[in-house]
Amino acid sequence: MFCLSESDTFYLYPYPTDMRKSFYSLSGIVTNEMKRDVQDGEAFIFVNRSLTSMKILHAEYGGLVIYNLKLEKGCISLPDMRLDDDDSPPHRLTQWQELVLIEPPPRGRAHLSRRLSRP
Repeated sequence: MFCLSESDTFYLYPYPTDMRKSFYSLSGIVTNEMKRDVQDGEAFIFVNRSLTSMKILHAEYGGLVIYNLKLEKGCISLPDMRLDDDDSPPHRLTQWQELVLIEPPPRGRAHLSRRLSRP
């Protein structure tokens, strides 16, 4: 069951993440790099380098849950990321309204960002 809502707090990790990572590896990023506790009930958002995949790590009543988005075409549009201080943990507090706007682009060909294809 999808249990995320606007009452949750969302943190966007500002660096590309290997999407092969799962519960323990993503929890390690949250704890060691973002300086947050994954058990606090906050949601943590990770995207890959090419912006074609996104994972959301969230602690619920029964344990950890990962929501996964994988685009067939186009790229995910992220909000502006500005890291102010080198000493602060790398993350960006994100609102629910921004999260629901992180969606695949419209179906028109003119709006899609083209991916590079391997020769």
